Amino acid sequence: MSKTMSKSHNVSEAESCIHGAANRSSRRSERRRADVEDPFGRALEYFSQVKAGTPVKGNDALENNLVLVERVALGRGLPPGAVATLLDFALSLRLGKKLLCSRVLKFLIPASAVPQDSVVRGVSWFCMGKMPVSAQILFLRWILTMFDLIDSKDQHYIYINDFCSLLLIITQWIFSLSPYVCHLLYLLTTKEHGKQPPLTQLLALYKVLCPEMIAISMPSKTRGGFKNHNLPWKTALAAVLKKNKTAEAPSPPLSLDIKEKASTRKRKLHHLEVPQLSCGPEIESSRGKAVHLQQLRSFAQLLQNLDNIELPAQMGSLLSSSLALHYLDCVHDESALLRLNFWLGSVLHEEFLFCSRDGNPENSTEPSQFLDMLISTQDFLQECFSSSEFFLFKFLAMWDGSLHQPQILSLLSDIPPLPVSRMKMFLFEPLQQLYFTSSVFFKCGVIECLRSMLWKWLTWHFVQTSHKELDVSLSSSRTMNLHMSEFLELVTELVQYVGRLASAGLQLENYHILLHHQTLNFYELVCDVYLKFNLPLFLLPPSGVIFPSLLATDPVTVDRLGYVIFRYRQNLMSAKEHKQQKKEPSFHISRDVFREFNLLMVAVVSCLWISKDCQVDVGTDVHKALVPLRTMLSYCKNYNLIHHPAFLNYAIEFHQKCWPEQTNVDLSSIQGKKYWYWYLEFLFSQGFDGLKDFIQNNMDHQSTPVGGH
Repeated sequence: MSKTMSKSHNVSEAESCIHGAANRSSRRSERRRADVEDPFGRALEYFSQVKAGTPVKGNDALENNLVLVERVALGRGLPPGAVATLLDFALSLRLGKKLLCSRVLKFLIPASAVPQDSVVRGVSWFCMGKMPVSAQILFLRWILTMFDLIDSKDQHYIYINDFCSLLLIITQWIFSLSPYVCHLLYLLTTKEHGKQPPLTQLLALYKVLCPEMIAISMPSKTRGGFKNHNLPWKTALAAVLKKNKTAEAPSPPLSLDIKEKASTRKRKLHHLEVPQLSCGPEIESSRGKAVHLQQLRSFAQLLQNLDNIELPAQMGSLLSSSLALHYLDCVHDESALLRLNFWLGSVLHEEFLFCSRDGNPENSTEPSQFLDMLISTQDFLQECFSSSEFFLFKFLAMWDGSLHQPQILSLLSDIPPLPVSRMKMFLFEPLQQLYFTSSVFFKCGVIECLRSMLWKWLTWHFVQTSHKELDVSLSSSRTMNLHMSEFLELVTELVQYVGRLASAGLQLENYHILLHHQTLNFYELVCDVYLKFNLPLFLLPPSGVIFPSLLATDPVTVDRLGYVIFRYRQNLMSAKEHKQQKKEPSFHISRDVFREFNLLMVAVVSCLWISKDCQVDVGTDVHKALVPLRTMLSYCKNYNLIHHPAFLNYAIEFHQKCWPEQTNVDLSSIQGKKYWYWYLEFLFSQGFDGLKDFIQNNMDHQSTPVGGH
């Protein structure tokens, strides 16, 4: 019996051994199958488990896994877990080779986000001091490039505290040598070194944050001082994110609500995206808890917490919310504007100056949406960002006049008043070259752009002079610092510049009706600068604009010219009365202004009213070769309100109503005094209010035109 039991026991042991061997074989098979199905996962497992001291030379497994992971990273990007694993492997120098660290960092391209814990752990490796200097620099450049992709900056206290603490350690480590470094720089620095862009940028920030420490004056408009040394990373990141990109909805319009996006994706080449609005956690302050912008839902809440608001980590996210823009408008925060301008300048330069466009309409939609958002923001704040201004001056030199034309012209109209020499060099000259080589529609857009620019300048001047105690600028460095004489010189130059463009453009485009009306629209603003904006400036349109308008075949053009002349007369008479009453020696109107206006009045009245030749020297302000008006003016005696081509149809209609039984139309019969005034009333009833104001206010003065002193 005992032998039987022993025999059965041996059989059981044999069976269990067979089953165990089968299970082990099954697990090995599953592992081999998993290796085949998921080689990337096995490669990550290798890097997470490889032990220190593992030989590198001749290690085929290491090389194969590096090649595999690099191919995946550059193809579709690395998931967050893979980024954490590879970053820890590279910075720990586990295999003792700095070349491995540099190689891994160079292809460490995330597909979506960078885990916050991996960055904190990487900074801890950095602070241990075991990494070579080249690896430390490469790691810092990698953080700068991927900073926007670090996730959950506003969700964990431990992350912010640890990350800030570690950065402080780095700062203290650097500044522990600051007395000696500063002393050495003091001995070595010469005048040529004093205006290096990075140093200027850093000093500008110090002056904003601690103005009591920087007593010297700093330039208010500093160009980007930090060059982009991370272009290979950014190019690879752009390619990965573009490949992984799915269909996205268009950007929402500016609203009071601050909407949080589901994904955090870095701005990339050929794909503009405003960063997600994210702030750090609430912190205790002497005035109470800090309030984050994304917590506010109404303007009332903004006003209640105006002194406790904490700005987001990414200042570019302010562009997506009008609540944030209200805060920026109410609180003149120099550091916030400096940060926002730095971000905006980098985006505009990278996306529009450094990137080539392939002309595909799909690739131009998103840049146009971004520019539309920038336009809406500047319209909301009623001020042009300094970074936008610098970008426009650079972009205009290489612009073909067609790429994002409506947006660029709209942004150009926001440029603030600058010295005349600067405006000529950076705006007037390049814009003039585009104007003469482009279509009539571009010419109309340019005239409208300059009109909008002039209107904003005049409005700004009126507010500044009427309310001197009111500061309407976002930044003290952006206030209009031109003297009155400089501002008058600038406005004069702009009006004369438009006059030259319009005169030549009208002839080049065969006096196109759209360009005609855009030009008259500009001068409807210019003629009223004294009465509406309190600016003692009187600049008449050149002959190349006046007489083509006077002899136009379109009645609306003649009507608008009559309104412009009428308003000029009202402004001149008001200025003359003001000077006689106030007797201010500083208020002076040149005799030449009255003389020029009187000559214009004589010419127009001679043409439209009394049918005489226009005896006006039109060669004084328009080159004869450019606008040959003398031949046209020889027909002025036939261009009265009856025979004028613009009103000929109305004269025939009036004749038929007065003499319906006559078959032959004799327009000379209208020249009788009774019928003449009836004909004028008939014209006024057709809606020609400009012509009506001109005739009713000037015909009594044809024998005694407006006089000078």
